Amino acid sequence: MRKSVRDVQESARLVGRRGLMLGAIQAAVVATLGWRLKTMQLDRSDEFRLLSDGNSIKLRLLPPARGLIHDRNGVLLAGNEQNYRVTITREEAGDVSTVVARLRHLIPMTDSSVAALLAEIDRRSAITPVSVADRLTWQQFTSIAVNAPALPGVTPESGLSRSYPRAGDFAHVLGYVGPVSDYDLSKIEDPDPVLMLPEFQLGKVGAEAKLESILRGKAGSRRVEVNSAGREMRELDRQEGEQGATVQMTLDAGLQNFARQRLGEESAAAVVLDVQTGDVLTISSSPVFDPNLFVRGIGSAEYRALMDHDHRPLADKTVQGVYPPGSTFKMVTLLAGLDAGVINGGSRFHCPGYTQVAGRRFHCWRRGGHGSVDPVQSLEQSCDVFYYELAQKVGIDRMAAMARRLGLGVRHDLPMSAVAEGIAPDRAWKRARYDADWQVGDSLNAAIGQGFVLASPLQLAVMTARLATGRAIEPRLVRAIDGIARPLEDYPELGLNPAHLKIAQTGMDAVMNGSRGTAARARTVVPEWRMAGKTGTSQVRNITAAERARGVISNEQLPWARRDHALFVCYAPVEAPRYAVSVVVEHGGGGSAVAAPIARDILLFALAGGLPPLDAYPPGQRDAVEEMRAKLQLDTPQLPRTARVRA
Repeated sequence: MRKSVRDVQESARLVGRRGLMLGAIQAAVVATLGWRLKTMQLDRSDEFRLLSDGNSIKLRLLPPARGLIHDRNGVLLAGNEQNYRVTITREEAGDVSTVVARLRHLIPMTDSSVAALLAEIDRRSAITPVSVADRLTWQQFTSIAVNAPALPGVTPESGLSRSYPRAGDFAHVLGYVGPVSDYDLSKIEDPDPVLMLPEFQLGKVGAEAKLESILRGKAGSRRVEVNSAGREMRELDRQEGEQGATVQMTLDAGLQNFARQRLGEESAAAVVLDVQTGDVLTISSSPVFDPNLFVRGIGSAEYRALMDHDHRPLADKTVQGVYPPGSTFKMVTLLAGLDAGVINGGSRFHCPGYTQVAGRRFHCWRRGGHGSVDPVQSLEQSCDVFYYELAQKVGIDRMAAMARRLGLGVRHDLPMSAVAEGIAPDRAWKRARYDADWQVGDSLNAAIGQGFVLASPLQLAVMTARLATGRAIEPRLVRAIDGIARPLEDYPELGLNPAHLKIAQTGMDAVMNGSRGTAARARTVVPEWRMAGKTGTSQVRNITAAERARGVISNEQLPWARRDHALFVCYAPVEAPRYAVSVVVEHGGGGSAVAAPIARDILLFALAGGLPPLDAYPPGQRDAVEEMRAKLQLDTPQLPRTARVRA
């Protein structure tokens, strides 16, 4: 059948359009191939020529700079310093033993370190760089760079290493970083590739470990040209990484330094809280250690000395250490009794020096007794019998509930290692722990902070802050991240009867300022800085009836490890509380004689924003205070004082 002229013309138009489209596609393909040929043969000819000559392009990760840590005033607590090191990559080195032997002529290496290095190289992937030496001198670093042609696979690197400019002051709270171990990697489900870099530093303990995710930063990368001998020829391009976040802590470097020196070489701890915000201003454990030793590689002898020290310098006593709180717990028992309605502000108990329960005598610390005492006097004179009698009326479950209400027996969430929960025991706790019934004697011991009760210095500071304010203060350690302030909590009321709380506060005031106060010698004479506090002495040994009959052995006559713990808690100013302090001195003896003066000095330093004038102390103590200060070597930043003594 013949097609019409119109059909022929339509077919011709369709063929023409298709031909044009096909031609356009072919032209685009040809243009793309031409552009690619031009790029490879002209623009990147040098690169491909080098590759054809045996060179290769390698992608190297760039470790990010670790985030900085400052105190509340901007003082650097953890920073980074220049570090020269050298690495070796097995794939590029060829004969590793020969290369390492050549390196020994340039940098000092012992036979044992060489053996360890070769074992590490064999264990690692062939493409993973392995650290040969760290913290090289400039001369060593340049000598390796000059001899690079004879050292295939060896790469001298300039990087950053962690440093702690204030040494031991913040060792326990900040912790330290160290090289990534196999154990570290085993705890991470999908490890960041940057962790495989030689000598990359990871937070091991303390805030460095707890804040690792924000301090680490993000790795960068660079493309380098490596010749057939494994030597880097040039850098082709670089993409810098992101530095870790800058963290501002709530800590005060000047106050921390003073607290550390005031604790001296005692096995002790001190905590200072801002009772309005919950900011931890000081959290100091003694003795200290230098965290820089762990970053740079601590020797076995140095580490063994730290481990064998009877004062346990590696332990953070502020949050890990838990102690019988002794008489500092009496405010808990008192408030439990007042809250339950079993006593009131006018209730009195007679103290003959002991309480007899089930044929057993529970003794007061004052052998002759205190006579008839009311709640305020019971705190002022720290009468044990008052609390033995009260414990039998109020019961352990109410005491435990009040303890938790005041922050004891509760784990406070701080970015520190192994923060202890402590123990606020009750009937259910003993049944679960020992499968035994609670006894009346257990309640009497708990009422004075002995027996099963355990608390950390941090918890005692929180308890004191809550007693001072009547609010559920929680401690916080991070103030800002990358300049963005962390929001302050609106701490709720504890729900305590204000009249009951006032009784406890008045009793603590009397401890410092009453005529029979157990800490009267540790008071301050400046009205604006009037203190309230409570002494505590907790036994670590049993006193037998025979010893009590012939006279209790004094702490000074006992070996150090068998002496009582000394405790003290306080806050000031009484009329408008600002700071709360807790001090625990392991095996220090009496809380009033040992812990109270330390806490008083730390609290005055906080109130004054530096060393307070001597006229803040009672006249008879000023010479001794001046002598004590002369022995200090303060490393205190010069900052404006937040308060001053009135002339």
